Amino acid sequence: MDKNKSIQVLQAYATGLSAQSRQHKVQSQVFASMGFTKLAEKYNDHAKEEADWVEKMTDRIINLGGEAKVEAAPEQKIYKDVVEFIKADLAVSEKEVPVLGQITLSLAEDMTTFDLLKGYYQDEEEDMYWMQGQLDLIESIGLQNWLIKQL
Repeated sequence: MDKNKSIQVLQAYATGLSAQSRQHKVQSQVFASMGFTKLAEKYNDHAKEEADWVEKMTDRIINLGGEAKVEAAPEQKIYKDVVEFIKADLAVSEKEVPVLGQITLSLAEDMTTFDLLKGYYQDEEEDMYWMQGQLDLIESIGLQNWLIKQL
C-alpha cells in the first residue's frame, strides 16, 4: 500500500470538495433569494454532504499519518440562471465521475481509502443522475412548470 499516494489523492479531493461545498452553499442562498426554496434546500443539503466528505477524507489523511491541509481552491462561478448552473454542474460530474472511478480502483490495496472513495463515487454518481433527470424533466414539462415545482 502506498500511503503517500492515498494521502495525495485524498488531499486533492478534500481541497476540491471544500470549494464545491462553498459554491453549493452560496448557490443555495442565491436560489433561496429567487424564491426557489426546494432547489435551495437541495443544494444546501448537498453542500453539507460535501463538507462531511471533506471531514471523512481529512480524518483518513490523519489516520494515514499525513498532515491535514487547507489549500486554496480555484474560484467558483455563481449562477443566477438555474438551468445554466445545473448544466455546468452536470458537465463537471460527467467529466470527473469516471476519473474518480479510475482513481478509486487504483487505490484498491488501501481498502479503507478505497471504501471511502467508493462511497464518495456512489454519491457523486447519484448526484449526476439527479441532474440529468432534472434536465430531462425540464425538457419534458417545460422550464416554467419545473420552476414552479422548485418554489
